Amino acid sequence: MKKDLHPTNYRPVVFKDMSNGDMFLSKSTCKTSETIEFEGQTYPLYKMEISSSSHPFYTGKAKLVDTAGRVDKFFNRYGAARKNK
Repeated sequence: MKKDLHPTNYRPVVFKDMSNGDMFLSKSTCKTSETIEFEGQTYPLYKMEISSSSHPFYTGKAKLVDTAGRVDKFFNRYGAARKNK
């Protein structure tokens, strides 16, 4: 393997899916400000809105993940037009 291929801040990071609480450990260069205890060690924590464990494409379940009222805005705006058809 080539030397100095990875950046100097390439390290193990825990990624946490905020929609269902699942966590996994991987290496990354993402900037984090929080840490978490995971499998007996302390790692930097990166919080995600959605991951493969909660995404409908990967789970096969239609689940609405609405963090800012976007779905309600859509139905308020376009829901009436859909009912008229």
